[in-house]
Amino acid sequence: MFKRIAPVVALTMLSGCTLLKGDEYHHATLDAIQQSESTLSNKMTNLELHISNQMDYIDSLENHVSTLTTQVNELQTTIEEHKKQAALAPAPSPQPTVVQTKPRHEVVLGEIETVTLDVVNKSFNARIDTGAATSSLNAVDIEEFERNGKNWVRFHLSDEQGAKDDTNWIEAPILRYVRIRQSTSEDTERRAVVELWVKLGAIHEKTQFTLADRSQMSHPILLGREFIRDIAVVDVSRKHIQTGSK
Repeated sequence: MFKRIAPVVALTMLSGCTLLKGDEYHHATLDAIQQSESTLSNKMTNLELHISNQMDYIDSLENHVSTLTTQVNELQTTIEEHKKQAALAPAPSPQPTVVQTKPRHEVVLGEIETVTLDVVNKSFNARIDTGAATSSLNAVDIEEFERNGKNWVRFHLSDEQGAKDDTNWIEAPILRYVRIRQSTSEDTERRAVVELWVKLGAIHEKTQFTLADRSQMSHPILLGREFIRDIAVVDVSRKHIQTGSK
C-alpha cells in the first residue's frame, strides 16, 4: 500500500514546487516591468525638460533677432537721412594747394647784404650774423600803444640816412617780450619782438625782430640764424652777393 501512496505524495510535492517557482517568476516579471516603466518615465521627464529648455532658447533667439532687425532698420533710416542731407549740402570749396618750400641752400649770402622792409618800402644795409639766433633792428624813439585791444609799438629805424619824422614811423603789433642781459652788466632789459616782411634778393620772408638799441653797431639791421635757416648759407668773406652794393 505504501508503494501506491508514495507516487501520489511525490507528485503533490512537485506540483507545490512548481507553483512556488511560478509565483517567484511572476513577481520578478512584475518588478522588471515596473522598473522599465520607471526608467521610461524618467527618460520622458528628462526629454520634456530638454525640449522646454530648447523652446526657451529659441524664444530668446527670436527676441534677439527681432531687436537686431529693429536696430538695422534704424541704422538704414539714419544713413538715408545723412545721404539726403549730404545731397542738399553745398559742395565744399576746393582747398588751396600748399606748396612746400624746399630749402634753398644753393642761395649764398654775403656778410653784408641790402634788404628792404615792406612796411616802409625802404632799403637798408643788414649784417648777416650766423652767431646770433634771432634778428634785431636798431629801433629808436620807441613808443608802445594799444590798438584794438592789443599792444602795438611804433619806432624809427636808426641809420645814417634820412630824417626821422612822422612820415617814416614803423608800426607793428608786439608778439611778445624777451629779456636780454647786457654783456657788460648783470641787469636784464625787456625788449619787444615784432614781425615784419623782409626782402633780400629773391628771398621774401616774414621775420621776427627784437627791437634793440644798436646805435653802437655799424648796421641798423641784423639777420640771425632763424632768418637764414633752410634758406641760404653765408660766405663771410664776401659782401652784397645777392643785392649789389647799396
